[in-house]
Amino acid sequence: MRRSDLGEFEEVVLLTVAVLTPNAYSVMIAEELESATGNTVSTGAVHAALQRLEDKGMVNSYMGEATKERGGRRKRLFTVTPAGSRILHDVRSVRESLWGRILPQALPKIDMAR
Repeated sequence: MRRSDLGEFEEVVLLTVAVLTPNAYSVMIAEELESATGNTVSTGAVHAALQRLEDKGMVNSYMGEATKERGGRRKRLFTVTPAGSRILHDVRSVRESLWGRILPQALPKIDMAR
């Protein structure tokens, strides 16, 4: 699998599946992404990304138990596959390598509190 086969949004959705496992489902993933980024994330966008990730073999899904809070409906839960784990580790390695090579004066200083 080439790195280019994973879009940026797919990458953060895949990473969030890993964070939330074993309770990763589309609504929870969207809420976690909104909390982490401060941006609105639609459940539909997450659902579409999960479908693409499943088609690429990076996540598996299964139906969880019916819950009272969902009116007896079941949740589709997602887990990261070995292929998904491999690409997350590859992406992390590339990012850490590049960040580690940035010279201190290369980036303008910014206020991260904003």
